[in-house]
Amino acid sequence: MQINSYNFGEIKINGRKYNRDLIIYPDKIFSPWQREDRHYLEIADLPKDLIEKKPEIVIIGTGYSGLMEVFPEIKEYFQSQNIELKIEPSSTVWQTYNQLSQSKKVIALFHLTC
Repeated sequence: MQINSYNFGEIKINGRKYNRDLIIYPDKIFSPWQREDRHYLEIADLPKDLIEKKPEIVIIGTGYSGLMEVFPEIKEYFQSQNIELKIEPSSTVWQTYNQLSQSKKVIALFHLTC
């Protein structure tokens, strides 16, 4: 997967535009990705198959301005699974995704607004 561009509320992946929050797996895109509260990310919001996919890195895009709060138990959870975690505003982390996904197994969770 290659992210072509990102702007507030829109991400373009492999030439296709998405306007809803999403998850990028190495082999598919899951959209819309819905959470209990759009401004927070907690354990219950993680997809059940994420760990089964055995990512080396999980990237969380916290919105254009980085306003989605990632609860501390998310960080503790990935650390306990020996999975590297990168949390950044979506406006910058999409480029990090492109770079890392070329050589690592990456799963990315993107909040597209805020």
